[in-house]
Amino acid sequence: MKLAKVVVWVDHRLHRVFRGRVSLVGIAGLPSLRLTATGRKSGLPRSHNLLYFPYRDGFVLVGSNWGRPQNPAWTINLRANPEATIEVRGKEIPVRATLVEGEGYDELWRRVVKFWPGYEMERVAAGRELPIFLLTPETATRNVDE
Repeated sequence: MKLAKVVVWVDHRLHRVFRGRVSLVGIAGLPSLRLTATGRKSGLPRSHNLLYFPYRDGFVLVGSNWGRPQNPAWTINLRANPEATIEVRGKEIPVRATLVEGEGYDELWRRVVKFWPGYEMERVAAGRELPIFLLTPETATRNVDE
């Protein structure tokens, strides 16, 4: 957690050079994606490289913010506008984010901690419940003429 700034900086550079096909998280053998969400205040696209947990047909993100006491900005942006885009291994996918709450949260929390035990350490360091978002790929259901 102490190296967060360096990790984020290096990961951003790797993403740019390798066009999303290489990341520090990926080198460590973990799945990563690049989330692009609309800034709540600016209305501009904001991108972040994040660890994800594959779940059913979607992607689970945990707002750990490296154990800091405040939620990461991307969680605030997804709450304001749940439609976003992710890039996984160089492929862009439009998604819709849903904040997981209640019993679903407890069940998913157990799964993500089993997947990546560091989340529990980050939750303790942050002193807060970490928000969990389920990103579901958007399907083209509209008629072209609409």
